[in-house]
Amino acid sequence: MKTFDVVIIGGGGAGLTAALYTSRAKLNTLLLEKLVPGGQIALTDLVENYPGFPEGITGGEISQRMEKQAKRYGTQVAYEEVKSLVKNPSGTFEIKTASQTYEARALILAAGASFRTLGVQREKELTGRGVSYCATCDGAFFKEKDIIVVGGGDSAMQEGIFLTRFAKKVSVIHRRDKLRASPILQERAKQNTKIDFVWDTVVEKIQGDKKVEGVTLKNLKTQQVRDFKTDGVFVFVGHEPNTAFVKGFVELDDHGYVKTGESLTTSVPGVFAAGEIRTGAVKQLVSACGEGCEAALAAQAYLEH
Repeated sequence: MKTFDVVIIGGGGAGLTAALYTSRAKLNTLLLEKLVPGGQIALTDLVENYPGFPEGITGGEISQRMEKQAKRYGTQVAYEEVKSLVKNPSGTFEIKTASQTYEARALILAAGASFRTLGVQREKELTGRGVSYCATCDGAFFKEKDIIVVGGGDSAMQEGIFLTRFAKKVSVIHRRDKLRASPILQERAKQNTKIDFVWDTVVEKIQGDKKVEGVTLKNLKTQQVRDFKTDGVFVFVGHEPNTAFVKGFVELDDHGYVKTGESLTTSVPGVFAAGEIRTGAVKQLVSACGEGCEAALAAQAYLEH
């Protein structure tokens, strides 16, 4: 069994930044990522709101650069999915994947959260090509375009209102005849002349070859199906924290996110959480990186004491 000072679970912005800081502090560091470096940001076509890249940078490129930087200082990276965590009587942690068992003196949880998807045809293929889950990331690409927002909660209204800064028209597609958003957000959205609403309706299919060209809509009351032209599909139907592997290990909130205290501590001493896996995180790359730094410094202080 290989032993490390720090094991970081999750290779998004928070995890890669944490790895950079722990490795530079001469802590023997392993980063475990089940998919590709960068997490959700790797799915973004162009990142224009990360400091230091005035011309923008693709999500894939910034992810690869961050991984390369962490490896330069000694981070070991393994592409494995964590199955379970156990704290040993000695105070160390046992991390089991499908094929390996590792030991760590400190843990940083940075597995993030996943956007809830619609699960319809062409959604996956057109993600980053007109399908988006982040208005702040991608809104500026839709200047004077017609777009749709799917959802009826606070996030859908907040992001829909934000998107009117760029889009010519925003059509909100909602499966019910009433919004779930807070009254003040509902009022703001309904008073916005760029926003209209399509009630009792779901998206059945996203149309387009290399980019979004339209959607197929179905009215749940009349069962009527129709094509609807649009240049973009913004989906805001919630997030799912990637915390299945820590249930029963650290304390979670009612929505399944990891509860954190000062210095991003969790309910288990020696375990820290950073980025979208934790309660109250801001869903932006720059904030995730900041939290990765904070978690790494906290883990370093924990190990020193």
